[in-house]
Amino acid sequence: MNQDIKPMPGLEGRVALVTGATRGLGLAIARKLCASGCHVLVNHRGPRSAADDALAALAGLAGTAEPAPADLTRPAEVRALLARAGERHGRLDLLVHNAASWHPGSALGVAARPLRQDLTTALAPLLAAAPLLPGLMGERGGRVVAISSSGARSAVPGYVNAGLAKAALESLVRYLAAELAGRRITVNAISTAKIDKGESTGNPAMLKVLAERTPAGRLTTPADVADAVALLCADEAAWIHGQTLTVDGGLGLMP
Repeated sequence: MNQDIKPMPGLEGRVALVTGATRGLGLAIARKLCASGCHVLVNHRGPRSAADDALAALAGLAGTAEPAPADLTRPAEVRALLARAGERHGRLDLLVHNAASWHPGSALGVAARPLRQDLTTALAPLLAAAPLLPGLMGERGGRVVAISSSGARSAVPGYVNAGLAKAALESLVRYLAAELAGRRITVNAISTAKIDKGESTGNPAMLKVLAERTPAGRLTTPADVADAVALLCADEAAWIHGQTLTVDGGLGLMP
């Protein structure tokens, strides 16, 4: 329920772009920022109906939202999207790169095409956006948060393509952080493990085991990650640069 979302103070009036924001984790992030008073650009690549459903889910919150269609694997579309944001709103304050792809595979038989697709989805949006951010974020600076996963640092069966892509994304976050820090732009990542999205599909036995192994007593939810995104977007996070924050209830601590 939208009324259950606790707003992050200090984000009122910020303009935020969330990639892959029409469902799941992306929508949870959009809801958190919108509840905090942001104007959220809801990026989507699929049909407009998906964006309409997301906008309906954001209705009634403290902030506002609008659709932001673009295929972010295409640099020209990224640049066009940011140009529209600049024209309509005069600036961009927050960029949350949540969009991801996952093509199952084995490290003993990596195929070029699925690996390239996962790498492109992870890297292309930030690579295309980075040169434009100083102009869009201005003297006030801004926040960039990328969503990674535990598969960037641990070997998850079948996850090699996405794992390599997320590892590259975390490296890119560090490089961008070093080059944008002088512009008052922070760039950080959030890494999470298996997320409980309330789906009826999947492997219930595996989810039960993971929940029991998590020291905090349950699986991570989209709202948990959205809360961490908002923390990194806050003014008080201005001195955090190039870090990957693990948000998994302590699961990664366990052997």
